[in-house]
Parts: sequence; C-alpha cells; structure tokens
Amino acid sequence: MAIGYAVVMGVVGLVTFTHGEVIMVGAFAGFYALSFLGTNIVVALLAGFSASFVLGIAVDRVCYRPFRKAPRQIPLICTIGMSIFLRSGAQVVFGTEQRLMPSIFENKFLTFGDVRITYIQILIVVVVILLSIGLHLLFSRSRLGISLRAVSMDKDAAALLGVNVNRTILIGNSIGCALGGVGGVLLGCYYNAIHPVMGGAVAMKAFTATVFGGLTSVPGAAIGGLLLGIFENLGVAIFSAGYRDIIAFVVLITMLLIKPSGLFGTKGVEV
Repeated sequence: MAIGYAVVMGVVGLVTFTHGEVIMVGAFAGFYALSFLGTNIVVALLAGFSASFVLGIAVDRVCYRPFRKAPRQIPLICTIGMSIFLRSGAQVVFGTEQRLMPSIFENKFLTFGDVRITYIQILIVVVVILLSIGLHLLFSRSRLGISLRAVSMDKDAAALLGVNVNRTILIGNSIGCALGGVGGVLLGCYYNAIHPVMGGAVAMKAFTATVFGGLTSVPGAAIGGLLLGIFENLGVAIFSAGYRDIIAFVVLITMLLIKPSGLFGTKGVEV
C-alpha cells in the first residue's frame, strides 16, 4: 500500500485522501474474484490491480486534471470529497457488514525454532519484492518510466521536452492506485476480513510507512512498510494490541523530528 502511495506522491506531487478507498475497492475486487472464480491468489491480485487502476483513472479525471493549474489545496480538497463519496457508495453497494475473505492457504505455516511464519506472510514479502523490482525496471529502463520521472521532477520542463503531462500523470496515478489495490487484496487475505470503511485506518498506515521510508522513494516505501510492521508487532508483544496504532504514529512523529525526509528521501530546495 505504501509503494502505491509513493508512486502517487512522486508523479502527482500531492498527498491524496482517496488512497484508503482505492485500497478498499481493490480488496473487494479480490474478494469477489476469490468467491466466484476459485481460490487463486494470482487472479485475485489481478482483479484488485485492475479495479483500482480503473478507479485511479476516475480519480485523475475528477480530482486532478480539471485543477492542474489551480492552487494545490483545490485538488487536495477534491480528493477528500471523492473519498467520502467512495466510502458512502461502497456502503450502499457492498453493505455495511464485514465480509470474510475466502481462505487461501488454510493457516499453513513454517516453523523455525520458536518463530512461526505463515504462508500469507511469505506471499506478502515476495509480492513486495517483486513489485519493487518491477517498478525499478519500469522507472529506469522504459520510455514510460523516464516520462514519469521527468514529470515528477518538473512538469513544465517535461512538457517542453515533448512529454504528454496529462497522460503521464493519468498513468502514474493509476499505477499507484493499482498497487494500492494489490495491497488491499493482501490485507484482506492476511486478516481474512474486509469492510467498506476499512480504508481510513490503512491509508494512514500507508502514509506513515511512506513518510518513514521517504515520500517518493519506492524502495523506501517498501522497507518503511516492513519496518513499521515489525515495530508494531514488537510493541504488541511488549505492551498490548491496543498500542498498535499508537506505536505507528509515534514512529511517524519521531522520524519527522529526526529526519523529515525519511530513511531514503532526499532534501529538496525550492527556488
């Protein structure tokens, strides 16, 4: 989820408030794929990716493109409205009750001494690694990736060099949203449950992990998310489960005080 947030931040250059609902839509797409097409995790991930990609196109058309030249707070406020609309619409369409995600691995796990690692945990780590490698190759070795990097650095300069800024932002935002959808499917599989208002809390966790790793750094977002999960579980082991969310935001505040740019972020200078 943090990787998707980092891509959106890097390309659009704005904090988005729709990411939680994008994650929720991806989770429900994965849920229906698993429910009607069999327990194939690849199909579920593709369904979550595709649904959130399409939603990313809608978010760009409604919240970003009409306000490209407007003050930065205008599209930001628009994403808040879009978030409320999507959350309320999801409760109408999907209902207000929690849905149980079909089981993928039936609680299978590996044991190393006193440490138990479930198959779904291994799957999550593998998917994060593969997505990070894939995005690195996309950004460094493809024409689209070069365009995305150019737009993230300077939209006006990129336009002068022949880059279609609107199309590039559309694709970049949609890719970031699609990655959030993949995260939603994995989240639902891990907890075996999803619900229409799940987006708010998980979006804040994704944002925390992104800030922790470095706002626009994809490897930083991946590592930040993994480290945040480790810190949360250590806190639960030492204190109690009620401290899980508190620990996440203590980590965020501490990082902002010590290194505002994040673990892998770079300091910027405005001229």
